[in-house]
Amino acid sequence: MLLGCLPGLAAVLALTLCASGVERPTMLQLADPAVGRPTAGSAHRAARPPIVPRSVWLDRTTARHSQPPPRYDDRVVAVFVHHTDSPNGYACADAPRIIRSLYAGQTGARNWDDIGYNFLVDRCGTIYEGRAGGVDRPVTGAHAQGFNHRTTGVAALGTFTEGVPVPRAMTDAIAALAAWKLGLAGIDPRSSTRLVSSNGQSRYRAGTTASLPVVAGHNDGFRTSCPGSALAARLPQIRRTAARLQGRTTAARLQGRTTAGRPQGHPTATGRPQGRTATSRTPTGTPQRAHRAP
Repeated sequence: MLLGCLPGLAAVLALTLCASGVERPTMLQLADPAVGRPTAGSAHRAARPPIVPRSVWLDRTTARHSQPPPRYDDRVVAVFVHHTDSPNGYACADAPRIIRSLYAGQTGARNWDDIGYNFLVDRCGTIYEGRAGGVDRPVTGAHAQGFNHRTTGVAALGTFTEGVPVPRAMTDAIAALAAWKLGLAGIDPRSSTRLVSSNGQSRYRAGTTASLPVVAGHNDGFRTSCPGSALAARLPQIRRTAARLQGRTTAARLQGRTTAGRPQGHPTATGRPQGRTATSRTPTGTPQRAHRAP
């Protein structure tokens, strides 16, 4: 078994073993900063929840000296939920330090250009900006192997395996964030979308169009135990809460698959997973133990 991912110096060392299931996003620089932003007539828009900026947790001694420019997609059509596979008994005031340690491990030992998650949420329900590029823009993350494009990654600080309580404040914050980000593109959090896998190490062969929940667990797209069975069990509630925050009152038509997640002009393939492995489940861009991805 690999070591668990811990905050502080231990996390920096452990992340060399823990972080897998992540790919570096390919460059997709949008020429127009307005691309990907909602139109004035977008329906089912939810309010933007309070988000703590990067400057609160990223200090000069930890930040990379040269930060590459962010990459963008045209919009966000799905949210992947993760856990960081780190200790749960932290004080919420320590969340910035924990996030800083995760960042240090990923940009240091792993040599990534930035933290992989777009957002992180602590046990008190505080939402933190993760990856640089603007919280209101469709920033390409490094959190879900094969499915980083057109998605946003939200990491719950802690480990939420079977039987571990998941704080209500945390799930409510994840729902509020999902409602807002998906609402910018008019996406129902209870529906499914089609995403094209960009990497054969995901559950789907590269180039395959997969039908996935709009609010998905990391393990929906990658063979990992992330976001932990306890948090995964809360996803239906998170979807319903997010839909309510968008003002949706009718049942979602889950049988009808939206093509919102399929890039225009991309060939459609059969969305057959390459097989699920109960023992190897890894997060993307997050700490994980023995392939227990965060």
